[in-house]
Amino acid sequence: MNLKTLFTSVAATALIAGTAMAEPVTLRIQTHYATEHPTGQRLAQWIDDVQTMSNGEITIEMFYSSSVVGSVETFDAAINGILDCDATGGAYQTGKNPAFQFVGDIMGGYDTAWQQYSWLYYGDGYKAAQELYNSYNMQLIGWSIYGQESMSSSRPLAGFEDLKGWKFRSPPGMETEIFEKLGASPIVMDFTEIFTALETGIIDGADASGLANNVGLGLYDIVKHATYPGFHSMPSDHLACNLDVWNGLTEQQRRIMETAWQKLSFQIALYNDRANAAAAAELTAKGVTLYDWSNEDRATFRKAAQEAWADWATRSPEAAALVDSHMAYMTQLGLVD
Repeated sequence: MNLKTLFTSVAATALIAGTAMAEPVTLRIQTHYATEHPTGQRLAQWIDDVQTMSNGEITIEMFYSSSVVGSVETFDAAINGILDCDATGGAYQTGKNPAFQFVGDIMGGYDTAWQQYSWLYYGDGYKAAQELYNSYNMQLIGWSIYGQESMSSSRPLAGFEDLKGWKFRSPPGMETEIFEKLGASPIVMDFTEIFTALETGIIDGADASGLANNVGLGLYDIVKHATYPGFHSMPSDHLACNLDVWNGLTEQQRRIMETAWQKLSFQIALYNDRANAAAAAELTAKGVTLYDWSNEDRATFRKAAQEAWADWATRSPEAAALVDSHMAYMTQLGLVD
């Protein structure tokens, strides 16, 4: 055997040995999305990406539609080892620490998903958020953001003046405080109650989801007004894993998880941009009126949101740190003065 062949053989053997050192791992993850939901379908693609790129070293066992524990309990289930990772969203954990509001739904913050991703990856957001997650022995892997939500209404919503006396379905938390200050009457209720509440006039409208998702819910069979493009709410889902589990992965396995998640997150934003634009054209053709709020009205809402941020920042040191981080980056982007 000549020297070149010997070196090639040794290098190949070392490569194989190094690859074989990684132990196969199975990660149990829960999401609140169903398999047929567009995000659920993209999660299935993420699983395939991870398993393929890891050459089968990582197996993902995904539990859809919160089938193991309730959505709000997923984070604790990962902390306690019932699951390995949580693929729901930080907004479910505001009862644990108000700071999770600012990694779950900032409310009236960024205009686009890309600005919000930019804060996470280039605005020191990942570091600030990671300190919060690590304090619960969890690791934030990344976000997925489907874009601005739209409000649906049985009456016009051309600007903030139309919010006065407007009864609408709202999620709990900071949103109710902001809209109450603007004169609206938010009513916290489950998704399953929206359709009947609109039909019976209990509510005038709903903050449910993005425009395309609202079409899927059948809301515009009842109401004929909506805000688009949205401005008030842009929730971010997350992938967060038990820190001990995360640290037990090899560096290669962690890189694969992170890289595949970035692909997933950007695909979700791109898909929903397209889906919402298609829904807007379809709804306009069917006589639904869409309202793109003026810069002045958007500024009024953002000012009310900032007052709520300041109040929530007093509720925990972690909340204050995240609000400061967002404000500094939004100032750089020209979104706040």
